[in-house]
Amino acid sequence: MGFGFNIFIAFIIFPLTIILVIVWLFNRSKLLLKILGVIWGCIFGLALLSCIVHFFTDKRNVKRDDVYGEYIIDRTRFKGTQADWQYNHYRFEITRQNKFLFHILRNGDVIHTDSGSVRFVESYASPRIIITVPTPRNHIINDTPTLYRVPFSFYYVFRSPKFGSVFFMKNKWKPLDK
Repeated sequence: MGFGFNIFIAFIIFPLTIILVIVWLFNRSKLLLKILGVIWGCIFGLALLSCIVHFFTDKRNVKRDDVYGEYIIDRTRFKGTQADWQYNHYRFEITRQNKFLFHILRNGDVIHTDSGSVRFVESYASPRIIITVPTPRNHIINDTPTLYRVPFSFYYVFRSPKFGSVFFMKNKWKPLDK
């Protein structure tokens, strides 16, 4: 909870609770107990709701071990024929030996691989990658793709002069169902 909520609790709810308890000690009214129950029930309900919302909307911190693996075109960001074509033609992987392998596919088979290395910049909440691939290389490959964190996952965006933003998510490549 935020600073304003804490001030509200400290200067309004606690004094109100103390006053209601003192008044209840003198007249033993059940109405006062119900009022206290509603006040504190609402506060605990808000706190619980805040925790639940935070759990489902908080951006995930990506660890270095999370980055290693295979990446495919994320067809949920842009749907359509172009995304399907990109999915069938491009994927990459980052190995535990810090190798970057960008695969160009045809009918599911790798026909060419641009390989290079990956370096991690750890000074952020989630490590950023710097890719080094010798030229000439595919137009999609950027030295510093952007990492986007979303609840429960993350994805990379590469800027291509031909395609614009190209979205990659971590997953295994499978042939598309036609």
